[in-house]
Amino acid sequence: MADDGGDGGDGGDGDGGGETDIATDDLPTDWPSGTYADYESTTVTVRSPDDEVRGMVRAAIADTGDKRYLGLSDASSLPENAGMLFTYSAPRDTLRFVMREMDFGIDIVYVDGDRTITRIHNAPEPGPNEDGSEQGYDGSGQYVLEVPYEWTDRRGVEVGDSLAFDL
Repeated sequence: MADDGGDGGDGGDGDGGGETDIATDDLPTDWPSGTYADYESTTVTVRSPDDEVRGMVRAAIADTGDKRYLGLSDASSLPENAGMLFTYSAPRDTLRFVMREMDFGIDIVYVDGDRTITRIHNAPEPGPNEDGSEQGYDGSGQYVLEVPYEWTDRRGVEVGDSLAFDL
């Protein structure tokens, strides 16, 4: 979830279900769901600089301040190859996403206006006596992709890779 003046979110209670420890190429058919069922979605393809497909996710689109603030905070889990794509109208020099009220870990992928990955964070779920508000991850860009915890590691996703998606 974004913490840039009420513009983003990451939480956990979206009824996505699914394990996140097994790499598969299948896109979930049950995402977005729950709180996110009415969100627009897009397929995001991650490619290496050599145009090798690293992975694909079905992403709910968070394109308003309220959606960005909520983020995944209302999801109980996130299926493998599911995510949330946060969009901004222009690149931002400073973004901070937090794990506010998250029930699971995620990867936070910052992407510039050319859709090139500039930073990746593996963000574990908050501890038992933490609400995640102090667990912040900085970056910059015009887009932020959140995917299941260590999805980027399982797929070999790196800074310099690019995203392809339709909005």
